[in-house]
Amino acid sequence: MGTTGAQRLIKCLQDENVTTIYGYPGGAVLPIYDALLDSDIKHVLVRNEQAAVHMANGYARVTGNPGVCMATSGPGATNLVTGIATAYMDSVPVVIITGQVATSMVGTDAFQEVDITGITMPITKHNYLVKKADELPKVMKEAFHIARTGRPGPVLIDIPKDVAAALCSAKPLEQLDMRGYKPNYQGHPQQINRALALIKQAKRPVIYVGGGVINSGSTEELLELARRAHIPVTTTLMGLGSFPEDSELSLGMLGLHGTPVANYAVTEADLLIGLGVRFDDRVTSAVEKFAPKAKIIHLDIDPAEIGKNVSVDVPIVGDLRLVLTGMLEKLEEKKHPEWLERIKELRREHPLQYGNDSKLRPQYVMQKLGEITNNRAIVTTDVGQHQMWAAQFYRFARPRSFLTSGGLGTMGYGFPAAIGAQMADPDALVISVTGDGSFQMSMAELATAREQNLPIKVLLFNNSSLGLVRQLQHFYCDRRYTAVDFTGNPDFVNLARCYDAVGLKIETKDQVEPILTEAVNNGRLTIIEVIVDQRELVLPMVPNARGLDEMVQFPFGEEDDCE
Repeated sequence: MGTTGAQRLIKCLQDENVTTIYGYPGGAVLPIYDALLDSDIKHVLVRNEQAAVHMANGYARVTGNPGVCMATSGPGATNLVTGIATAYMDSVPVVIITGQVATSMVGTDAFQEVDITGITMPITKHNYLVKKADELPKVMKEAFHIARTGRPGPVLIDIPKDVAAALCSAKPLEQLDMRGYKPNYQGHPQQINRALALIKQAKRPVIYVGGGVINSGSTEELLELARRAHIPVTTTLMGLGSFPEDSELSLGMLGLHGTPVANYAVTEADLLIGLGVRFDDRVTSAVEKFAPKAKIIHLDIDPAEIGKNVSVDVPIVGDLRLVLTGMLEKLEEKKHPEWLERIKELRREHPLQYGNDSKLRPQYVMQKLGEITNNRAIVTTDVGQHQMWAAQFYRFARPRSFLTSGGLGTMGYGFPAAIGAQMADPDALVISVTGDGSFQMSMAELATAREQNLPIKVLLFNNSSLGLVRQLQHFYCDRRYTAVDFTGNPDFVNLARCYDAVGLKIETKDQVEPILTEAVNNGRLTIIEVIVDQRELVLPMVPNARGLDEMVQFPFGEEDDCE
């Protein structure tokens, strides 16, 4: 008896050291699930296919290795689309396996047929429709190679049911040679020398760091660059954790809700060194006002990002770790005492602050969480005000410890990502920070977490509204609030108990520390509901079409909106 396509597929996954698949079965993937039963690969049954991609995403971001998920054809495949786009926007290596109707039925509008390769073409790094079982070894080898190399990203493999059931005689692929896919890892020597010359001449330099530094594993090289050239460092949302926030050179996050010191420093800088960043609109705000005095050096593995959003003086395409290592061999030590003194002045005059009173403030809760966990937890978030409070007030100390949907802004990402993260690092303290709106998009996965006995903590800021949309209506719709209030929220404490988890509630400031401490140490799946005033704002905030130095800062709105 020979090997079927499904059996060869499973063998290929084992050869790639895949230990876990997140998925949901259906008719078109029955042969694959049948073959999976004879392997040592663990399967995690989710409650919705979208959560499977987010779990694979969380696993990949903690380990750096591709996460794997699987779904059947038609609605199973289309339920993956948001999660695939989330991974694509954030450059996360995920391999997605979908079932397809039999090859003889493709194009006939058969039951549960959908053109998933066509649908996902703009949101995958590459995708495949496998037409013969003998193609599988080569396709699988290529898929993992593409997902993890160059700029990482999702790769989808669509497998018709008859292909999975057919005999496969192709040998495992030992060597891979992909003509047309050759990422450039070595930066151009001449451009590197130009960058070094600018760094040497600069009086007010700033390093601006994105998720590419974490993906490339170049955080140590970044630290050495900042230390040796004495340059302050600011990060994007995706770059949080790449540079220790307790360093005197750390400026915190840049951009729309960035720290005042970071936004002012970039506005005054004469040199901006962008490492693994996209110069996206959440960071630049009005592009014509972004870093107006600075020459810009941009290092990135993806040549398509160079010059896409801002003009660049020195472009360098290559692997950040290799390029920075080469630069450090030639970089001379330098000090910028006047610039660092100016940074201290900005920090004193414009601290990141919030209402320091007896009210229960979400910013205070995040600060206390950082103190209790020594800023060492893996924190995942959904999208909304809670995401920004976590980014601003939890002082991330290590890479791969902050998992959020930065590019697509996907609500419902945080809790399933926490499941993937906890399974990737069972000994870690994993905390999913969320809001009542976001959590209700994926809270059915509480059952998945309970089945897997995962001691995840869910810190849920409940303001009975879509807080960030409400904030946008506050600024841009003259406080005409519409479609943002939830009047039918569940009792989240009792919801936790329904899933045999622990449910806790924080309603006053003095409850914060003891309840967070209890939750962090109880070793069980726990929901901590924090009651928040829905008039609370995320500040600073850079209004539309304004420069970073034109941000709205605390205490704007405090008197009339929060008291």
